[in-house]
Amino acid sequence: MKTITFIINPISGTVKKSAIPAAIEEQLDHRLFTYQLYETEHAGHAEELARKESERGTDIVVAVGGDGTVNEVARAIAGSQSSLAIIPCGSGNGLARHLMLPLDVKKSIQIINECQIHDLDYGIINDHPFFCTCGMGFDAFISMKFANAGKRGPVTYIENVLREGLTYRPETYVIEDEERKKRYKAFLISCANASQYGNNAYIAPKASMSDGLLDVIIMEPFNAIEAPQVAIEMMNKTLDNNQKIKTFRTKHIHIKREKEGYIHYDGDPIMTTADVDIRVVDKGIKIVINPDADKTKRMPNIVQTAFSEFFNDINMVREDINKQSRNLQAMNKKLIRKLNNLQDKV
Repeated sequence: MKTITFIINPISGTVKKSAIPAAIEEQLDHRLFTYQLYETEHAGHAEELARKESERGTDIVVAVGGDGTVNEVARAIAGSQSSLAIIPCGSGNGLARHLMLPLDVKKSIQIINECQIHDLDYGIINDHPFFCTCGMGFDAFISMKFANAGKRGPVTYIENVLREGLTYRPETYVIEDEERKKRYKAFLISCANASQYGNNAYIAPKASMSDGLLDVIIMEPFNAIEAPQVAIEMMNKTLDNNQKIKTFRTKHIHIKREKEGYIHYDGDPIMTTADVDIRVVDKGIKIVINPDADKTKRMPNIVQTAFSEFFNDINMVREDINKQSRNLQAMNKKLIRKLNNLQDKV
């Protein structure tokens, strides 16, 4: 019989947790598991509880909450024989959505009953483990704003993005990995172990937690006209087709920026130095997965792909018009100079 501990964050996300203990008692397969549960009382408490359970040899530690709770529990048990399971109750649920875990509590417990465990990757940014995404630039800036907003949920997140997005100033970064060293001016740089931020906003639609690699996404500066396209493609899983996006995969990356600033790991912001070091830990954590997950659903469908191609065609036409306009302006200036020269001679 396996031992399992549920760690419940009572204030994560926007969903009440009062009914969850009864659902666990009712739905958990007591022929397979003996269980106990705890509620967190302060920030960092989930990590403390999970580490004790890991040291005790508990087979499965369940994070009941959002991505912050998941990160606390996961970083405490990474590298041990304890496995992570998730009952998603947050505002974004990025890792749970990537793993295609049900957002319904009872169905999540049924996945735990099936107890299929895989060894999966995670990442580390400046000594901070992350399991979904990390990054710097605009998404780290928004993570900081979101953390200080007081209210949670997707509406608060979107309000911050819309309010700050068009005035945020891109930064210059020097990015170095095993194959390249290059300077970029970027709106944001994200490193993805999993495919999305949360709320089905796919920053790296093709990211895998079992390939031993991180997907690096460099989003170049864009204007107000292009912003809706970026948002739609992120929700349509076609962001990697956008002309403003540069992507590659790597095991390790070092980023030098102009000055110290915020980074985020799984949405939690922290101030750090100008130097940022990011690496993957191959097969470093055991996670209970959904055996019935259909991974093809992470890929865009025909309609979503068509929208992406349509937007890119529009951009190419607009860029061609802008180029022709610049050429005409240059020709006009040249013609004016010639006319002025002729007038001087007369």
